[in-house]
Parts: sequence; structure tokens; C-alpha cells
Amino acid sequence: MNKVILPGSTIGIIGGGQLGKMLAIAAKQMGYKISVLDPIKNGPCSAIADFEINTEFYDIKGLRQLLDVSDVVTYEFENIPGEILKDLDGYGYIPQGFIPLSISQNRVIEKNAINDCGFKTTPFAVINSKDDLKTAIKTIGLPAVLKTCTGGYDGKGQVVLKKNTDVDKCFNLVTKNDCILEKFVSFKKEISVIVTRSTDGEDSTFPVSENIHKNNILYQTIVPARITESLALKAQQLAINLMRKLNFIGTLAIEMFITEDDDLLINEIAPRPHNTGHYTIEGCYTSQFEQHIRAICGLKLGNTSLRQPTVMINILGQNLKYIEDFIKNSQFSNAKIHLYGKREPKLNRKMGHITFIDRNQKILLENINKFFNIYKEW
Repeated sequence: MNKVILPGSTIGIIGGGQLGKMLAIAAKQMGYKISVLDPIKNGPCSAIADFEINTEFYDIKGLRQLLDVSDVVTYEFENIPGEILKDLDGYGYIPQGFIPLSISQNRVIEKNAINDCGFKTTPFAVINSKDDLKTAIKTIGLPAVLKTCTGGYDGKGQVVLKKNTDVDKCFNLVTKNDCILEKFVSFKKEISVIVTRSTDGEDSTFPVSENIHKNNILYQTIVPARITESLALKAQQLAINLMRKLNFIGTLAIEMFITEDDDLLINEIAPRPHNTGHYTIEGCYTSQFEQHIRAICGLKLGNTSLRQPTVMINILGQNLKYIEDFIKNSQFSNAKIHLYGKREPKLNRKMGHITFIDRNQKILLENINKFFNIYKEW
């Protein structure tokens, strides 16, 4: 029987970063109270939360305290130890469970799970030694990307190998970490689909986003993606089918490559709201954050239709110097700025995002070009 958590109840969030903050804002608008667990005091989510617990994510006592004060608990990112939540199974209500974490926080387990469901990933090999790496290169070929199996994001914990002389440079990474070598696939575009599944089995997808990266960090998201309607529908159906086969609850972000022959390869998955879904706040009738709250609370899912073409651009630490000028620039008066409230700006650290909207995608993209012409170093 579907368990319905009504407004007025308390939603607990493990993780107090920007995703937790945006989940909390959506939940507050719906009438829920918020409790948050995060090792750092006064993080982005704490400004919204009714109750804050400051312990490490692996602290059983702290997690039990969060469960005690919450009617339902979710998580804002996948680097929470899955085994810890497994130990808490049956203590409190965590509808997503620990399995999405266990799968997504190890790249080898993740790719095997995707392949076992019948979907394609880039060719890969498990690397546990220098000899494994040399053997894998002979099989997979170059160029390829060497990544740590766990941890790492936004380009951290990975090395691109373009020629054999690059191999010696990454032996240190192999010696200290379990790794995976992925074939570098030629692709036309990188896209992603945010799919949501409620505790009652209802599921829905958001419009497909086209993603552009710079230095392995998401640079901008363009919606609708500039692909054919048939390919967009294929990507959305793939997302729903994968979500159902994995039997996940809540939100799943699926990053995909479109190959030269219009095949879809799954690159990564994340069982949470995602950077590529931030456009939904202004771009869709229901945001990815509200949809996630609806899903874990057993409510009917919202309308995910696109209201108007949208482009999302990340604000990194080095971009903050432009914000005052941008806010005063009347050319961009219809843009929406989101600052996350992080205390310390750092190089390449995500400090916020800007959403640009327009009913005409051609005019929208012209406006984006105008933005980058003004802020050339963004």
C-alpha cells in the first residue's frame, strides 16, 4: 500500500548542499517542514531547514536522530555510504533505500547494472594494476578515459589518455585507487533525462536537455535539446525503462551520449536531482525538486511539460566577479539568478546558476551568445 506523507509532515534530507537547499525550498512551498543532516554547520540548506543535525554521513547516531524527527528521509547526493543506510533498513522511512547509492557510487557496479538491464554503455575494463591498464589499452584502444571507481566528480579523479606516452603519467592513480578504463566514444551530443518514479509506481520524465561541458564541468544546458523528436522520445522511454528495471524510487538523472549513428549510450546515472535538471525551476510547470518531493511522499506527480525554451549556465567560483555587473545589465532582465549561499568561492566550485528563458529558442540562443560575448572569460 502506498504511504502518503502529507504537507505539515517533516522531510529529512541527508546532505545540506545546494541540492538539499533547492529540495527544501520546493518542500517548504508545499507546506512541509525540513530537517537536514550535514557535517558542515550553516550550509546552504540550513538557511531553509527547521532542524539541523551536524554529524558525518556515516554517523549512525546522527542518522537515527534524523530519522526520529522526520516522517520521510531522502538524500541529496550519492556519496553517502550505502551500507550505513542498509544498516538502518526498517528504522524510519527512506523510500529510496540504499540500493541506488550502492549502484551509483561505484562506476563498475553502475555500468554492470545498466548492462544487466539491457542498455548500452561505453566499452570499459576494470583496472586494478598497471598490467591491467596495459592489457585494457590493447583491447579498448586509445583515446580512453581512466577514472577512479569511486569518488570524483566534475573531472576530478580521471585522466584522458590520448597516446601511449600518456600511460606512464597515470600509474600513480592506478596504484592508489581501483579504476575503470572507458573507451573514448565519438559522439554528436551529450544529453540527459531526469526521470521520476513515485512510491505508488507512477513515473514521468522531463524534457531532454542538451549538455555542453567545459573542462569536464557542466557549462550550459539547452532545452529543448537540438535533436529530432523521435530521438528525444527514445531517450525518455529508455529512462523510464531503466528506472523501472532498477526499481528505483525518487529521481534518477541519466546522462547519455548520442553516437554518430544516433545510438544512445548511457554514460552515468545519479539517483537524485541533478545539475542538468536545474532548468526545470523556471522552464517547466513542475521542477525536478518538487517532483522528487511528490515522489517520495507518495503524491501524484506534477506536469513536467516545458513552459518555454530554457538555457541554464553554471556560476563557478571564478565567475562571481561578473555577478554585480550581470544583475545591473538590463539586456538580461528576464534571466533568473540562483546563488547557493556557499561561504567560500573556489576555482571551478559551483556557486550558483543562471536560467535564461524565451518563447523563441532562436532568440534565446542569440541572447546566450550575447552573454558570452560580454563575459568572455565565463
